Amino acid sequence: MTEELVARALALRQNAYAPYSRFRVGAALLAADGRVFDGCNVENAAYGVSLCAERGALASAVAAGCRDFTALAVASTGPEPCVPCGVCRQALCEFAPNLTVHCVAPDGEFKTFPLHTLLPEAFTLRRE
Repeated sequence: MTEELVARALALRQNAYAPYSRFRVGAALLAADGRVFDGCNVENAAYGVSLCAERGALASAVAAGCRDFTALAVASTGPEPCVPCGVCRQALCEFAPNLTVHCVAPDGEFKTFPLHTLLPEAFTLRRE
């Protein structure tokens, strides 16, 4: 399933709207029930209105009623494996602090990290 997520994230880059940065990002978020949710970055002239691919995929999943995730693949047109920004890390941690994150380079090679290593000491809702 990892290779499928990686391939999907690479393909989703083509759907990105990035006229300002030219930095296209695609994300594929795997739910625990096997569904995959897609995202791509959507830029805006008012920079704060822009949406990262990872949060786009997460919003789509939540809108579909999904709250449990196991893996994410994120790919960009940049030269290095694409790592989620801090805002995306925090948003993902809200739902999946144990998420596996596959950071994909343009050639399809990827590095894998547990989300908690990318965002140590995350701010979270305490669930007991």
